Amino acid sequence: MPGLGSLVKNQRLVNAVVQRFQRCMTTTTAVMSFGDGNHGALGLPTSLMGLGVDAYEPTRVPSLPPDITSVTAGHYHSLAVTSEGQLWAWGRDLEAQLGRGGPSPRDSWNEPRRVTGLDQVNVCSAFASGVISAAIGDDGSLWVWGKSKRGQLGLGEQVMEAVVPSRVEALAGEKITKVALGWGHALALTEDGKLFGWGYFADGRLGSIKESLETSQLESSSNNQELSSSSLEAAEKLVLEGMAKENNMPIVWEPSLVRELRCIEVVDIACGLDHSLILCGDGKLLSCGSNVYGQLGREKQDVGLFPVDISFRPMSIAAGLGHSLAISQVPSSDVIGGAAGVITWGWNQTSQLGRGGPEYIPLGVEGLEGETPVSVAGGRVHSIALTSKREVWVWGSGKNGRLGLGSSCDEPEPILLDSVEGCDVLQAVSGFDHNLLLIAE
Repeated sequence: MPGLGSLVKNQRLVNAVVQRFQRCMTTTTAVMSFGDGNHGALGLPTSLMGLGVDAYEPTRVPSLPPDITSVTAGHYHSLAVTSEGQLWAWGRDLEAQLGRGGPSPRDSWNEPRRVTGLDQVNVCSAFASGVISAAIGDDGSLWVWGKSKRGQLGLGEQVMEAVVPSRVEALAGEKITKVALGWGHALALTEDGKLFGWGYFADGRLGSIKESLETSQLESSSNNQELSSSSLEAAEKLVLEGMAKENNMPIVWEPSLVRELRCIEVVDIACGLDHSLILCGDGKLLSCGSNVYGQLGREKQDVGLFPVDISFRPMSIAAGLGHSLAISQVPSSDVIGGAAGVITWGWNQTSQLGRGGPEYIPLGVEGLEGETPVSVAGGRVHSIALTSKREVWVWGSGKNGRLGLGSSCDEPEPILLDSVEGCDVLQAVSGFDHNLLLIAE
């Protein structure tokens, strides 16, 4: 089995498009958005689309600087980083996640504005959940803002709100390289491969971060049959009702090392709504948290951090609300050592897995065979992939135009987003119901 050096090399290849662009900023860029516009996450002006109107095809986001180097989609809001280390935000702001000094008027949510309070920080990357935003400075510092009763800010005991960016002091001695955010939990990866977790830890979604693990009301393997036969709306309602009923929430208020991984190097992380994926340097993929939809990808139902039953070697990972995705080495007669392919498992209510077969077993997406994926992302009930040809492929639910194909039709298998064919697409990311594309001009 290839060692850590080989895996890291593959990680770099997977992210080569964006990394190369960030190293050598020779052209201007544009951001395009499509999908659900209800929360302003598309960043489109009222005069163009009408406030809250959906975009059924990729549409250019105006009012952004011409030097955006990366974009991030939270559940209902969006973030963009410039080559000068500035951060811009737009979308839902009920929890002050846009960094405007407090919740802003709803009619301004769709207007991209620069995040205030980060003047002394050279932002190199940003991340978001449904209620908070996070930024990493070029010195490895982590900054957070928004509102979370589940401790997702990581700022200390009972700190549930930060209307301006605040440094996570518990990680002051670490160089953070990536953050993954679920609904109420968070993971942070350091430059030297350590993993920290904080926030809501029911169902072991943070591993054994505490001595005792509690089971959430949302976690019940007996619900699998009910969920698979219910409507999308009923399934979502069940999740939200379960969340509302949780009392005496088990919370870690500040970042702590994940116990099982103290001596193991971690190279990638991803969080769904209430589950986590952790890729280790030896190629082993671990999962923890809720398994209501089979999103943990393993037969072992024990609460805690355990290996995913995957027969492919993962190179990078991603997660939607209740499904999981990985770019992995898959057998190929044309490529020595195997080609890159997309593997999916978990919730498949509207074909967001992009393939048939058992949902809880990690299997390849056959519709992408022959393509070389460089990134993949999952939304609430849809998925999106970017290939080495700079082409974008989408599948799953088309509701509100979230597939960008000009209609609300679902797509059970990957289909090329031909409206941006020929464009130099650098990045493709998804929130719950909206998507962002970064394009070189």
